[in-house]
Amino acid sequence: MEDSDSTTFLGLKESDSGPWDIVILQIPLEMTSSYGEGTQYGPKACIEASSQVELYYPILSGELPCGAAIHTAEPWTSDAPSLREQLDSIRDYVGAWVVGDQFPLVLGGEHGILLPIVESLSEHHLLSDLSELTIVQVDAHADLRDELNGEKFSHGTVIRRALDLGVGRVIQIGVRAFSLEEEALMESEERIQTWFAKSLLAVSDGNSEWESMISSLGEITGPVWVTFDVDGLDGSLVPSTGTPVPGGLSHWGSVEVIERLFSSEKCEVIGADVNEIVPGTEGNLTQFSAALIATKMVSCYIAKSSNIRGE
Repeated sequence: MEDSDSTTFLGLKESDSGPWDIVILQIPLEMTSSYGEGTQYGPKACIEASSQVELYYPILSGELPCGAAIHTAEPWTSDAPSLREQLDSIRDYVGAWVVGDQFPLVLGGEHGILLPIVESLSEHHLLSDLSELTIVQVDAHADLRDELNGEKFSHGTVIRRALDLGVGRVIQIGVRAFSLEEEALMESEERIQTWFAKSLLAVSDGNSEWESMISSLGEITGPVWVTFDVDGLDGSLVPSTGTPVPGGLSHWGSVEVIERLFSSEKCEVIGADVNEIVPGTEGNLTQFSAALIATKMVSCYIAKSSNIRGE
């Protein structure tokens, strides 16, 4: 990796012009953080960490980019004075990339970045409307509050706002921190399916909940957006994220989820985001864990695309 470029995803050298198969978008939004801060520095740190990630995965025929054209776009910036205006600016930024011509992978930034992404997905060529979209959410938190600290567009409300937009289904994996209000919505809203970390990861003989969850992912049909909040991982893997929570997914558990989704013949993952990345002050584990998740998504996308093309 001596010749890698720390300003591009995986340190890959890029051509100056497209077309590209995959675009890496950076959205360093931080306006509603409710505990630990630093997500504004997360995307850049993740890009830098990715230059140290190995480029070979056994599901591929060779090392990344494995024939795919990957582009690291210029990061989003905005000096808009209000949160809603910032989100509108993000919608404009991602709008050119999420309509279906290339696979978008978004690095964030607080989880609130998902809302303008979903707004932009209404223009995707595979969607006649958002009711056809499934969001698969890996997260320690439900993010289903109606408001958090007086803000309706907070990172803690983003999945509820996505449902308000008309998203057809949300599948939550690894949730283990939620309010009474959120629990009530999870029980009453038929569009939400929640796989709680306590049941998925219970240490007991014959625990079949994990296998049931993995099997259910293979039954999803239609377009899918994956939103991966890194605090869905066990806190030991992402110690610097804003709210690291014990009892989360292992790295290999996350890999299994990603591989199952991308390899499915019934659904199509049309894009993904990896969010709540906060660089560590005493080590690089958080951003490196995020970079590994992002790389696995890219690898799985390339592997499926290659199989479809018969390569």
